[in-house]
Parts: sequence; structure tokens; C-alpha cells
Amino acid sequence: MTQGDDENPKSETQSGTVKWFDPVKGFGFVVADGGGVDILLHVNVLRNFGQSSVADGSRIVLHANRTDRGVQASEVVSIAPPEGSYPVLPDIAGFDLEQIASKPLVAARIKWFDKIKGFGFANVFGCPKDVFVHMDVLRQSGLSDLAPGEAVAVKVIDGKRGRMAAEVHAWETVPVTDETSSQD
Repeated sequence: MTQGDDENPKSETQSGTVKWFDPVKGFGFVVADGGGVDILLHVNVLRNFGQSSVADGSRIVLHANRTDRGVQASEVVSIAPPEGSYPVLPDIAGFDLEQIASKPLVAARIKWFDKIKGFGFANVFGCPKDVFVHMDVLRQSGLSDLAPGEAVAVKVIDGKRGRMAAEVHAWETVPVTDETSSQD
């Protein structure tokens, strides 16, 4: 472990992997790369980073504090989606990855998302058409759930069944640019 910033000398920077996170319970655990006890990750710490969930297996860098109740995350520094293969949705499979990468991130709000059903819909600002959001796209983006009204940035493609998100990012983690605020 390395020492944290001067504001909290007991804070230590850790990197590791999200063991599990349950947004309904409001917490989860991170396994540190250096071993030791699991690090408690509370939903409020995750929200301060700009996300309400994180996918199991995501890589995470955080500041942690030792307390009499164990090691707890105090701040999230960065999150990277889990590595590995996910099922490729038929609507996305036909797209060239460079074509998706060239799409702008646009501002949207989640209309609704049902983790059990594995999908939901978002509204892109200034556009009346819904955007389909699939669970596999969320996982590939490092998220595990979305709440109604949650602000996100999405890359929208025209799939075989209509408009759908090819990428989803927590709004607070995306640098705001002229492209981010425009529509596709």
C-alpha cells in the first residue's frame, strides 16, 4: 500500500478487482492486488465518483482507510471495465468497431432499466426516440445497473430493431466536449 494525499494521511491507494457489488444492498467488495482483506466499497463512495453501480470483475483504483470495522474505500480514482469476452449482440456484431468508436458520446437519461430482464431504455436529450440499452453493453462499459433518471453518455447506433446504445458511460466520468453535448 502507498500513502494517500496530505488531506487524509491514513488513506492508502489500492488497485484491485471488484469481487461483487450489489446496488440494492448499497455495497460490495474489492479484492486488492496486493492481497489482504477485502475492501468494502459503499454505494455513496461510488456515487461520489459518478456511478451508481460497477460490474463484477471491473478493475478499480481507490483510496482506502483502515477502520476498526475493516478496510473501507473512501474515494474511487478510476474504474476500467472487466476484461474478457461478452456475448456480442447481433445488432452490434454487424458494425465495424472503428465505426462505433467514431460515434459521438451524447447526453442521455435513463428512462427505465430492469436488471432482471436485462434491458431498458434511455432518452437522448433533444431527441424524441427511445434508445435501447442492453445489459451486455452495460457490462462491457463497466456498469452493472442503471437507475431511472440517471444521467449517462451513450454512443447510439441504428441496429436491426432500432436505435440502441453501443456504449454507456456514467455522465460524471466523461469529459464534457462540444461533441458530448451534441446529438448523433
